[in-house]
Amino acid sequence: MIEEKDSLQVNEETPQKRDSDRLGTEPVHPLLLKMSAPLAVSMFVMALYNIVDSIYLGHYSTDSLTAVSYCFPFQNLNIAFGIGTAVGMSALLSRYLGAKQYDKADKVAHNGFILAAINYVIFFIVGCFAEPIMDLITAESTNAMIISEGTAYLRITQWLSIAPMMQSMLERLLQGTGKTNYIFYMQVSSTVFNAIVDPILIFGFFGLPAMGAKGAAIATVFGQILGCILGYTFNRKFNKEVSLSIHRLRPHWQTMKEIYRIGIPSIVLQSVGAVMNFSLNKILAAFSDLAVTTFGVYFKLQSFVFMPIFGMNNASVPIIAYNYGADRRDRLEKAMSIGVRYGIGVMSVGTLIFWLFPEELMALFNAPPEMVSMGVVALHIISLNFPFAGYAIMRGAAFQALGKSVYSMYISLVRQLLIIIPCAYIFAKIGGVDMVWWAFPCAEVAGVTMSIIFTKRIRKNIISKMTPRDTEGNPIEA
Repeated sequence: MIEEKDSLQVNEETPQKRDSDRLGTEPVHPLLLKMSAPLAVSMFVMALYNIVDSIYLGHYSTDSLTAVSYCFPFQNLNIAFGIGTAVGMSALLSRYLGAKQYDKADKVAHNGFILAAINYVIFFIVGCFAEPIMDLITAESTNAMIISEGTAYLRITQWLSIAPMMQSMLERLLQGTGKTNYIFYMQVSSTVFNAIVDPILIFGFFGLPAMGAKGAAIATVFGQILGCILGYTFNRKFNKEVSLSIHRLRPHWQTMKEIYRIGIPSIVLQSVGAVMNFSLNKILAAFSDLAVTTFGVYFKLQSFVFMPIFGMNNASVPIIAYNYGADRRDRLEKAMSIGVRYGIGVMSVGTLIFWLFPEELMALFNAPPEMVSMGVVALHIISLNFPFAGYAIMRGAAFQALGKSVYSMYISLVRQLLIIIPCAYIFAKIGGVDMVWWAFPCAEVAGVTMSIIFTKRIRKNIISKMTPRDTEGNPIEA
């Protein structure tokens, strides 16, 4: 089994130095910052990418903004499969590179793309049923405009979901080999394209018809297609660790199984988020469409805080995985420790921003006074859990890198299904819409507790069994 250290026999027959070797040689702290910087910026840019649609739509029509908020759980589900598969591929790829098993690394990369194509077929079918799906998720709403706008948005984003899935794979391929700066170029290019094209299609500039949510969907997808083109170019030209070739796209079931053994917990983790969003939308819709919109706006805003830490999480995974494969316990533990400190620190700053500037944040979306009032309460309450989430996110990097992504899955299931949804439902009954937001801090207490328990478990069962080595990588005699 891949998670068993004995199964990774390091191949010493390849003297050629590779770019990925820096994951096991450069000082950990500057290496983590160097790799995190472009990823954090690119994740921040991705958050901007997601929020641009909502800002423009808020100024176009509150109904259009609400329609996109209703569609968000299905977009989240799409992203879950794309990123989860890519995470499994990236962690496994880095581990094989650390063990100098380059043929296996190539096989992992190509089978990751095969799995992404299979995922796309599923979501293309979802797009074919966009209208009945919107009827289902907007059952509490009688606004025909919301249903119409949401159907158009959902159909386009699902039919062309191959773009974000392939973009995720190409980004994680660069991440898994330590070339995170190219991910930054991909994300910036996509975001700039989206920011320019979005208002043209939404509002109908230059003689084009105003398309509202439909225009936002088209701009989003074509921005992602641009990212795919750049990602493929960067991998072909600069990523010498893995040789991409259409002729090597041959299914290997054992490799697919190993990718998904790491990736499925990540898929479940993010899919649970989609279920949570869907359930919260149903609970909030009983109060008003505006409550659903407020929740959607919160998720767009919180991504600005979370995305930089997700960037550091993604940078930590290949570093930890590589040094696990190379049997470098000292470097592995240092990467874990530094990541947690940054996670808590950055997320604490996010809490401060949400407390000091809630009205200004809501004003970005041209929110009416009732929505601003509701949003201020939501931002104050939910942001209390940010520092605790920072700890859990960075511990999740170690779980993924060491083949224990299932721990992150357990935490997510407990937080979002067993605590947030029941608590939100109960709080809605006893305290109204403002009380619903307290479900999030309640859930984070359980999440942090489980993260601490699982961290102790991997230290005992995995890290403590690694060979102690000095700073040069030489085994230390007992």
